[in-house]
Amino acid sequence: MTSFDIAAILVSLAAACGVLNHFVIRLPSTVGLVVIGLAASMILVALSALIPGFRVDEVVRQQILEIDFADALLKGMLGFLLFAGALHVDFESLHEQKWAVALMATLGVLISTALVALGFQVLTGVPILIAFVFGALISPTDPVAVLSLLKSIKVPKALETKIAGESLFNDGVAYVVFLIATAAAFRQASDAPITAVEMAELFLVEAVGGAVLGGVTGWIVYRIMLKMDDYAIEVLLTLALVMGTYSLAHALHMSGPIAVVVAGLLIGHKGVKYGMSAITREHVDAFWRLIDEILNAVLFLLIGLEVLTVAFDRTYLLYGLAAIPLVLVSRAVAVGVPIAALRLRRAFTPGVVPIMTWGGLRGAISVALVLSLPDHPEKPLLLTATYVVVIFSIVVQGLTTGSVVRYYLRKTDAA
Repeated sequence: MTSFDIAAILVSLAAACGVLNHFVIRLPSTVGLVVIGLAASMILVALSALIPGFRVDEVVRQQILEIDFADALLKGMLGFLLFAGALHVDFESLHEQKWAVALMATLGVLISTALVALGFQVLTGVPILIAFVFGALISPTDPVAVLSLLKSIKVPKALETKIAGESLFNDGVAYVVFLIATAAAFRQASDAPITAVEMAELFLVEAVGGAVLGGVTGWIVYRIMLKMDDYAIEVLLTLALVMGTYSLAHALHMSGPIAVVVAGLLIGHKGVKYGMSAITREHVDAFWRLIDEILNAVLFLLIGLEVLTVAFDRTYLLYGLAAIPLVLVSRAVAVGVPIAALRLRRAFTPGVVPIMTWGGLRGAISVALVLSLPDHPEKPLLLTATYVVVIFSIVVQGLTTGSVVRYYLRKTDAA
């Protein structure tokens, strides 16, 4: 099949499943699409086991394998989704929470990566460098899943900004850590070991370089917007900004996610406030909300269907289940340490640590990263463990985070 055929099938399936979820299942959109995709995958597997000669699951599996999920997300959809999310973040509120967001997106990611790696090595006995790869890919909260979750629950503004801001930035930082861990874990015997200087250089070029690039391209587009009032061209400008910035970042070996987030924040703040008329603002907002919803639907349905491509081993499944509490405890420490340090200077919303721990969903970012790994004897284990954690996170945590938030808000009101 051609790329257009695959896209047509995925969009059609997402639309059909969205209708089914809306009228029958009635789960939050993100969770509903993952559940439907999972259910469809499991039904096909069950029918294959029960009916001799039934091979529809093999046909579907082959078609899904034609989709390079890692490339489709990391080099395609992610830029649009991150820009759409950043465009609607309250910049003033983000500025107020900048230290909390910065610490959790950097120090928090490093703490979580280290704790998950050490625990996973003890659980499974894999080499420590392989365990660090798993720690790096499972530590970032997924901005797509988190921002989708925040649309369906009411969270105090300051807490919402921390959750959204951290999710937008920590995946870029985690990706750099993932690159370093992968380079160390999968290097050939003839390769020279990666040095501390190379690690620092990689971080500076990827993270800092990406932020600078996003600031420059966003500023150029903002200045153009100041001099015109044509909503069709200005919508096209935002689209060009995302695609151009993300592609340029990739070519320069900089972080595309961080670049488009910075560009999105700049356009969402200065561009919306000073560079757009009311009608342009309305069209830009509607366009990016629609892009967000469409790509979200396709992405989370695909997560559910991708399970067909994973050869689950019973032992690996048990390791994956054991990794769930490990990831949650590591997340609690990764959130708790920065919050504890900042509590010396400012107050935080009661229950901020448990809410951010439970609401820190893992999602498509982790799946894409583990699928991008080179073939290795430990890859099936990492793939299975990642899927188990992600499915638990999206379905169980996604459905119950609202209850956790309400519990702590009631507890605060009662006090």
